Amino acid sequence: MNEIITRSPLSPLEGLALLGAVALVGARWFPPAARPRVTLAAGAVFALSAVALGVAGIRWQMLPVLAGAALALPFAVSPLLRRRAGRPVRRARWWWALPGSVACVALIAAGPAAAWAFPVPVFPEPSGHFAVGTHVVQWTDPHRPETATAEHGDRRTVVVQLWYPARKNPAGAQRARYLGRTEHEARTVSDALARYAGLPGFLVDGVPRAHTHAVFDAPVAGGGGRFPVVLFSPGLGGVRTQNTAWAEELASHGYVVAALDHPYDSAAVVLTDGRTIDTKIASTGDDGKDDELAVETTRIRAADLGFVLTQLERLDRGEVAGPLTGRLDTGRVAVTGHSLGGGAALQAARQDLRFDAVINLDGYPRDPDLRPFPQPVLALTQAVTPETDPRYLPRLTEVLAFSTATSYRLTLPGTAHLTFMDGPLYLPPVPSMVGSLGRTEGPRTVAAATLAFLDSTLRHEPGDLAGALSAHGDLSVHRPGVNR
Repeated sequence: MNEIITRSPLSPLEGLALLGAVALVGARWFPPAARPRVTLAAGAVFALSAVALGVAGIRWQMLPVLAGAALALPFAVSPLLRRRAGRPVRRARWWWALPGSVACVALIAAGPAAAWAFPVPVFPEPSGHFAVGTHVVQWTDPHRPETATAEHGDRRTVVVQLWYPARKNPAGAQRARYLGRTEHEARTVSDALARYAGLPGFLVDGVPRAHTHAVFDAPVAGGGGRFPVVLFSPGLGGVRTQNTAWAEELASHGYVVAALDHPYDSAAVVLTDGRTIDTKIASTGDDGKDDELAVETTRIRAADLGFVLTQLERLDRGEVAGPLTGRLDTGRVAVTGHSLGGGAALQAARQDLRFDAVINLDGYPRDPDLRPFPQPVLALTQAVTPETDPRYLPRLTEVLAFSTATSYRLTLPGTAHLTFMDGPLYLPPVPSMVGSLGRTEGPRTVAAATLAFLDSTLRHEPGDLAGALSAHGDLSVHRPGVNR
């Protein structure tokens, strides 16, 4: 995964408005002969850019900039009007004007600071040699009733987004919008995620504006080869797109990633008929009941993952429509997940031997029926201590000991729980929230460790997997029969 190119958190139009606002405040401090020209130029730049932003859509981060300029405007324009009317120009002494100028500049500076804290996410350029295509499907399992509703005959439905190796996109190809197929879906999902996290929706209004590097329904890469498959289950309340940067990186290296929306669990799922299914998962405040709910939710997710693998097998055989017929290597499949999805991935692998490997991205195992399973596991975790979660590491170690293959737990220094998804790209860089690796390094490290494990376990590429993983953090190797 290439490094994200550093860019301003403001668009060029927003930058012009900021420049005009600052110049409008600063005009008071220019030499008297230059003040009228600076004021007129600054006012014109600010007014034109503000009008343009009004047409294009003003982000909330620009409101302090507009407010600071509005406060400065009367004091900047009044001397010009008095001069034009032939009236004497009176200016406050500098010691009176300075506090007002400082207050206006501080207000204006709050705009880019807010845009830096809550930016429109910039997705890293995938480092593989394939371009990336994406496709969304909706599948209903005729054999499973939907337990979250009381409707008779309602069957379990999941929405799946595929990222896959594609042919090089023509110049100017429209890149996929983040969080949804359309702007409406992206905003619906963004608002639902904000509600689920207890945040005002406007704070993350830049997220649905973002575009990724994939192109919807791009032609599959040529060559006729088959691609290994990686299934992904998001965190509790999470959505299929929450690990888009990770999925695009894997797809660029020749994997097909199939990420699930789990209705009534994911924050919001927009169906093909336009209906939106909101989450029904909420904390009860009782740890025992919440644990029981998590176990049941994990069970349903594990079944979803098995069903989707069956559908992908049918897609490869041409029994269901899709762009990847004949291109999926369903004999080489990894099941993965973040947080609760990581627990679901472990449980799905134990129940379904079609899965060949497991990746758990900082997820607590919830499987109530621990038994030996043959798949190797990579568990990526933040630095967890007994003081922060006394149950997590003992439980994870217990589960890894049941694998009859060599498995790995890799603790990534500087990470937090949300480092293992797209969160660092658009949330404030607060270490307790998204880790201390910044917007770039966290996603890069998670993807690099994932690829090393997949290349070894699914493609059987030679090399020192333990050495490759240990380059990223503190590695524990769990060999069969040694750690139990």
